[in-house]
Amino acid sequence: MSDRGASAPSLPDDWPAHPDPILALNRMGSFDWDLDAGLFHMDAQAHEVFDLRPEEYDGRPESLSVRVPPAEGSRLDALVAQAMKDGSETYGTYFRLRRRDGTLRWTHTQGYIRRDETGRPRRIIGIVRDATQEMADSAANREQAALDEARRRLTNVVQLATAALAHARTVDDVIEVLRDTHGLTRLGATSLVMGLVEAGRIRLVADGPENSFVPGTRVTRIDEPYPMSEAVRTLSPRFIESPEEFAERYPGLWKNITHLNITAAAYLPLIAQARPIGAIGLLYSDRQGFSAEDRNVLVALGSGIAQSLQRAMLYEQEMDLAEGLQQAMLPRTIPSVPGCDVAVRYRAASIGGTLGRDIGGDWYDLIPLPGGRVGAVIGDVQGHDTHAAAVMGQLRIVLRAYAAEGHPPATVMARASVFLHELDTDRFATCLYAEADLGTGVVQVVRAGHIDPLLRFGDGTCRLVRVEGGLPLGLSAEFGRLAYPVATLELDPGNTLLLCTDGLVEQPGADLDEGMEVLTALISSGPQDVRDLADRLIDVADERRGDDDVALLLLRRHGAGAPKTFGRVQQHVSPGDPEGLTEARHMVRAAVRSWGAKGRSDEIELVADELMTNALMHTEGSAIVTLRLLTGTDRRLRVEVEDSSSALPRRREAGDDGVSGRGLLLVDTLADGWGVEARGGGKVVWAEFVVAHAAG
Repeated sequence: MSDRGASAPSLPDDWPAHPDPILALNRMGSFDWDLDAGLFHMDAQAHEVFDLRPEEYDGRPESLSVRVPPAEGSRLDALVAQAMKDGSETYGTYFRLRRRDGTLRWTHTQGYIRRDETGRPRRIIGIVRDATQEMADSAANREQAALDEARRRLTNVVQLATAALAHARTVDDVIEVLRDTHGLTRLGATSLVMGLVEAGRIRLVADGPENSFVPGTRVTRIDEPYPMSEAVRTLSPRFIESPEEFAERYPGLWKNITHLNITAAAYLPLIAQARPIGAIGLLYSDRQGFSAEDRNVLVALGSGIAQSLQRAMLYEQEMDLAEGLQQAMLPRTIPSVPGCDVAVRYRAASIGGTLGRDIGGDWYDLIPLPGGRVGAVIGDVQGHDTHAAAVMGQLRIVLRAYAAEGHPPATVMARASVFLHELDTDRFATCLYAEADLGTGVVQVVRAGHIDPLLRFGDGTCRLVRVEGGLPLGLSAEFGRLAYPVATLELDPGNTLLLCTDGLVEQPGADLDEGMEVLTALISSGPQDVRDLADRLIDVADERRGDDDVALLLLRRHGAGAPKTFGRVQQHVSPGDPEGLTEARHMVRAAVRSWGAKGRSDEIELVADELMTNALMHTEGSAIVTLRLLTGTDRRLRVEVEDSSSALPRRREAGDDGVSGRGLLLVDTLADGWGVEARGGGKVVWAEFVVAHAAG
């Protein structure tokens, strides 16, 4: 400490006359530093703080260097000099003293600078005290605060991950939450892997970042020497606390991930209902080891992930069951009706945005009727669950039965309403039934609380057809109002009747009338072909991601110049029934000869046989073989083979020695045209041949 000279002013007015007893009670010593005389006076308590006996100290500041280490003395001198230079009245700091026994102890000093009328420092009065315990307590508090922060951070990791996983409905959703960058950030990890247990093996379903995948680990056995396998096998976590431990315990895995700079890892079993469903590995590059609390938090995190996965698996199982039920309730195929083109589509609701599809009660149906008539049905049962689908299936069946019995449209609708009312359910349904005579174009329409149909004309224009309606099915019987007015409209050749459920019309923030205007404009500008138009409308519904399912049926009456059915034969062929296949071949041969197409008999029979064989070999279920003779600008014989599979046929190159793969190549070579058409839940593969003569 620097030396100063000259006389000193008096003590401050508020300084006690005898401060020693007061300070001693607080284990503080006082000093009076006369800057002019260069003397540093200390009381007895101050001598004790500095561990100096009175006879060992001569009152000079530099003599304190025996207790103050040089670095600490330099720092104190600089602090005091700066305080005097910048006009401060006080200063204070902590510094270390080396006591008589050589130990270092923390000390705190605080000084009060007295100046003369010119502002020149003349005297410093202050205190010193032992601060060793205080600094120890402060360090302990800082350590505890750091532990509390680490605990809070780990707990926050679990909370954030749990909150993100709460919105996941499918296994893919869970994987996406964990795999993306934000997921890794939430988990506090640099990299992760996750696998699911399937048939005694672990299938890797998530890894991140992109360069973290280890070749050969996509599918592993549970008994292999991997940490994830051990976690699943033992139902207990595996904590790896250093790179050396990782390399020693799992050398085969370690050599493939050294580029990730991993310093620690935690592999957690994912356990649901006391059985392992998978495991997750969290790899870190910024930590060494895991405390007991770290391990508890990570085990809790694994439990939360396991619960989300189990919930997602159950959801997917329920959805598979629900979708299977709904597919069983909807028509498996839509019959081909002479005189019109038909397209049907169904889109499941997207509840909660993009998180998944939900089952609903919307349905469509097409019912061939005697005398060249056809019935078209569109309906919507209240609700989005398996019960709605079950009610829908029963309604579809009874509507078809009542129509097939020959009841007029109003009676069909009234009987369906009574049926639903008497059914053990609290659901109601909206429905529209249109019965069209394709010979005359007369269409009779009844409406039970459903939205009106639309009519598209041959020139592309479209308008909404207002139809007076009755109450929804189930409610009309309850209120005793079973009358359903019948509206009549004309479907001219080339015109299209469009029936849909309100999921196609409703838009967020718009009322039903506005939605109808948008739909009408969309139909007017859409493709002419009913199948292409149906695809376009469903694409729009998908883009909109509405929270209601959509059913759609389009029926276009053939135009005046369109081909007309001249003859038609049909045969049903069951799988594993060689006699049925033989009868179908005889039917094709007889029809070709009777229709005067003997010149192309071999080609037609060969193509028909190929299409029938493909349907029976590559699909599950029966095939329906239909032959039609069409007349128009030319005479054509059309072969159709319908099955219940929606999978499209693929033409393959068989190779020189191949025994299969030539079927569609043969069809393409022999037929004048061929193609595939969707029919409800299945398809029709057709081929056409231009024939020289036709007979009735």
